[in-house]
Amino acid sequence: MRESVERRHGRILRLVRERESVRVSELAERLGVSVETARRDVAALAAVGRVRRLHGTVSWPTAPLNARDARVARRTPPRAPDGLVLGMVVPVSDYYFRPVIQGARRAAADAGVRLLVGVTDYTSERDHQHVATLLDAGVDGLLLAPSWALEGPDEAEAAPFAEPPVPAVLVERRIPLGVPGSHLDRVVSDHAGGAALAVRHLAQLGHRRIALLARHTHTRPAVRAGYLSAVRALGLPDDDLSPLPYGPGWHVDDIGGDRLLDLIDAGEVRAGLVHTDIDAANLLHRLLAHGVRVPEDFALVCHNDEMAALADVPLTSVSPATFAVGEAAVRLLVRRLEEPDAAHSAVEWLPRLVIRDSCGAGLSLEGHEPPTPRRRWASAPAPAPTTRTPD
Repeated sequence: MRESVERRHGRILRLVRERESVRVSELAERLGVSVETARRDVAALAAVGRVRRLHGTVSWPTAPLNARDARVARRTPPRAPDGLVLGMVVPVSDYYFRPVIQGARRAAADAGVRLLVGVTDYTSERDHQHVATLLDAGVDGLLLAPSWALEGPDEAEAAPFAEPPVPAVLVERRIPLGVPGSHLDRVVSDHAGGAALAVRHLAQLGHRRIALLARHTHTRPAVRAGYLSAVRALGLPDDDLSPLPYGPGWHVDDIGGDRLLDLIDAGEVRAGLVHTDIDAANLLHRLLAHGVRVPEDFALVCHNDEMAALADVPLTSVSPATFAVGEAAVRLLVRRLEEPDAAHSAVEWLPRLVIRDSCGAGLSLEGHEPPTPRRRWASAPAPAPTTRTPD
């Protein structure tokens, strides 16, 4: 098994502390790695002040300089505060990941480091290409949101990321327990907690059956888990209307819209959680076309909050702390570079529930009749659904 970067950095620090000064070539030999790898490790440690690097040697920061190194030090300009460089690989730069990137940039600026961002468009080949390019550019650490399978990576998918050549933090991604790389630092949104928050809110409004309609994305398994946990805890039925399998041409009609309308017409279901917010806005159009008023006849909550406020009826939403995720990922990576031996961390940010008109928080359910069924559109098509790259 290959030695982790953190463990190797720990060995470097012990060797340098014991010897006070050692040549990089000798360090590489003692570690059993290439000179280039040793140089990269030393550069990462020097960038955060753990060692001193001068003229092919590395020394303990408090060790006295010999006459030669003292002359070199006097001629060498101090390292710029933004000398530390981080690389970030994300599937898209818009919609869900835009605030993640913005948060990462803010934290990088606050820490005085540079951030280079590569976008893969959900293509695994580009994951590896961008990582290689960033490593060639000399980044000291990586923030990674790989384009893995939606249910999470298997061992083959996770293996290339399990022992990265520089410290790495996973962003909105998890490696399952037992799969190589599951120990990596990660910062994620607690989407399951957010979904449970939405279900409990609707239950507090008096709803005893709550439908789930979810697009198949990296987020959907967590949304489904949180929904199930909440309905079971509350003693409610499982009304997940999201069908399987999911095809590449997914749109709102594929999430069980016909089944939902049947249940609404029968007065059985009068509330739902929809992932994502764009899909909820498309569903809202269909409900209105069927004569179902929101929120009077049907309470609607969506998961994600990028477009929710712009819907015809502003949508109550589960709002992930995406900006905070980006900030925390950078801070965690800088900490890993400063403290290679620190315990690994898994940071989760709980979304908040943003109350708007669509959930009917101010309405009473008592004495309210189910909506009168309307003829479903036959001669005219439903409004074309808005689409975007999922996550």
